[in-house]
Amino acid sequence: MYNLILTTNILKILREKKISKAELAEKAGVSISFFTDLTNDNANPSLRIIEAIAKALEIPLPLLFDSSDMSAAERALLGESGSEHLAKGFVWKGAVLTEFQAYQVAQWDHENREIIKKTAKKL
Repeated sequence: MYNLILTTNILKILREKKISKAELAEKAGVSISFFTDLTNDNANPSLRIIEAIAKALEIPLPLLFDSSDMSAAERALLGESGSEHLAKGFVWKGAVLTEFQAYQVAQWDHENREIIKKTAKKL
């Protein structure tokens, strides 16, 4: 399941950034054949390789495993160096939750995204 989330996120970010698989493979220091295997779910990358891919994409490593509906603009707010680009007082965290906790977090997330959108518009 995590490989599917990982490859889906990588491919989505490649499209958004208009980067080819070959460019990313070169930038991350992995062979194009390995990268092709990875995106076809035929490879099991090490954490070191996943970290190199995240650096090459200029995103925080945890975002490669994010299964939320976070948009490109919201990911851009997090930027390469993490959550300091969010509005003051906000942080981004991933977690394992019960269904009820997830419901509560989804409500808070929606409210906070609205606040962040308003803050971003002011900038």
